[in-house]
Parts: sequence; C-alpha cells; structure tokens
Amino acid sequence: MITVKNDFLRTSLLALTVFLSQSSLAATIKAGDPSLQKWLLPAEVPQPQDNRLTPERIELGKMLFWDTRLSGDGNMSCASCHNPLYGWSDGLPTARGSKSRVLDRASPVVTNSAYNAVQMWDGRKRTLEEQAMGPMEATVEMNMDIGRLFKWLKSNRGYRQAFERAYPGEGINQSTLSRAIASYERTIISNNSPFDRWVKGEAKAMSEQQVRGFEIFLDQDRGNCAVCHSAPNFVDNGFHNLGLASYGNENPDMGRFTQLPLPRMKGAFKTPTLRDISLSAPYFHDGSAATLMDVMQTYADRGYVEGNISPEIERINLSEQDMHDLVAFMQALTTPRKPVTLPILPLE
Repeated sequence: MITVKNDFLRTSLLALTVFLSQSSLAATIKAGDPSLQKWLLPAEVPQPQDNRLTPERIELGKMLFWDTRLSGDGNMSCASCHNPLYGWSDGLPTARGSKSRVLDRASPVVTNSAYNAVQMWDGRKRTLEEQAMGPMEATVEMNMDIGRLFKWLKSNRGYRQAFERAYPGEGINQSTLSRAIASYERTIISNNSPFDRWVKGEAKAMSEQQVRGFEIFLDQDRGNCAVCHSAPNFVDNGFHNLGLASYGNENPDMGRFTQLPLPRMKGAFKTPTLRDISLSAPYFHDGSAATLMDVMQTYADRGYVEGNISPEIERINLSEQDMHDLVAFMQALTTPRKPVTLPILPLE
C-alpha cells in the first residue's frame, strides 16, 4: 500500500480520481443510442378529433389568449400569468389575480401542456379545452362576467368573423372559445433543446457535465428523477408531496386531495415538465425555490416537513457535485426561443 503524505499530491490524486470517475460515467450513455429515443416527443402534437389544429383556430386562440378585455377589469389576459418573457409563467412566487390579489399557487407553465393527461396543479381539469375558461370564471383570477363576455364578443365584428373562419356555423359560445384558446396553447412547444439534439445523435450538443447530470437523473440510487419526470415530456401525470415547508403551515394547501380524497394525496401536486425549466423560475407550486439549485437542495434534504412525503423522495441521494451536474442537465432541456409576435386585436 502506498501512503500519500504530501497534501498537494493527495489533493491531486483525489482530483484525478474524481475526473476519471466522471469521465467514465459520462461515457456510459452515448448520443443517439436507440434506448434514448423514448425521450423524443411525438412529431404530431396531441389534439382531439373535434378540435384539429388549423391556422384559423390558432389565430383566433392567440387573439383571445392576449386580449385583456376577457377579464372583469379589462386589465388581465391569459398571457398575464402565462407570458413568454417568463417561460410562459409570470416570474412570481405565486400568481396575482383580480385587483392584484396574491393567490396561493404559482402560475403553471403552458409549455408542452398539450402532452399532459391532466391540467392544473391539482389535476382538476383533464384537457386544455376544459381548463381554458376556468381563470375567466374564477372571481379571484380574471373575474369575468361570462354573460357580458359573450354579449361583447358577439357584438364585435372582427371576432364574429374570426370565430366563423375558425368554427364555421358553430357560433360564439363557451365551446368554441375554449377550443380556440386550447388550439393556440397547443402551439407552445419545446422539442428542440440540446438534449433533443443529443438524443438524435449530435454528440457535442450536450457537455460532459450535462451528460453526467442525465446519468444521475436516471440513476435510481442517486437522483431517481426519471421516476416522476419520465419520458418523453419529463412528467408522469402524477401527484407528489415533496415535503415543502409550506405543507407545515397551520392550514396547508391539500393539493390533489381536494379532488381525490385519498390520504396519500394530501399535499400532493402535479409533476411539472422540466422542458424549458430554466426559463420559468421560481419553482414548485408555492414558488418557494428561487433557483434550480434551491430545487436540488430541497430534494437533497428530502423535504422539510415529515408526514405523507412521497416515497420517491426518500430514495434521493445527492452530493454537491451531483446537484450541479443535474442543474447543468436541466439547462440543456431549453429549446432556443423564437420571437413571439403579438396578435392584432379586433377593435369592433
């Protein structure tokens, strides 16, 4: 056995050992490997038969999505909480509603919501069509008088023409309005990130650190991330209690339990996609994590409040380097952004 007494040599050998182990780890998964193809999103965006995507429906939905006149005070639109400037969220810990009221939950991102089997943090809506009018109807959110809304839309010549082009002969009603907004939301897609290009075989699309992060992401004994953030959209359409500090409040948000009253659903919230995750800070349903490193620390600590925590969290075992590597990997899930052009809204 060789005993290393020199601190410099000891440090150098340790650094070399770490480097060699990391290099070996990064080499275990190769770009373009057939086993990775499950991580690519389907080429066709999921869409119901009664609301197939057309240019006319997308155009109408875009106008409605950005039009503040769909709110009670005329100062909020869907884009107020789902803004491309903030990764299709709003950059706030929790959303702001009517009269700037601070709401209990963060604005979820719209990105890739077309691929979700459930919508909203507690899963109370299943489709984009079902959730489209929810914020308008909610008094704490957009607080819109729905009767007044449709009376105004039907009196507006520009909207009458746009609805007729999008849904000929169907008129202006909750169904056509919801389907139009859902159509626009289905165009908000992230599927061309460095990770996607790496999966397709572009070996240099991700750095060695990002590949190491992906290894940790898959490793059941370390990150165990893929158990919830699964292929291809990095979601499992499930609900989990992460042991966040807010769950220890006197009257905590019960999350999915309000919709499905099973004990294990107490404090459980829907798994969000990790695609474009670097654009939409802060994180978690309560906005309690300011950065991705804060998110990693939460998992490394296995939550902060015991009781009903999801079993998957108990298996996470992260070192400081693991957390940095995972953050680097998540940064590789961002598709290069394209400019978003605002619609021209009909004045009359």
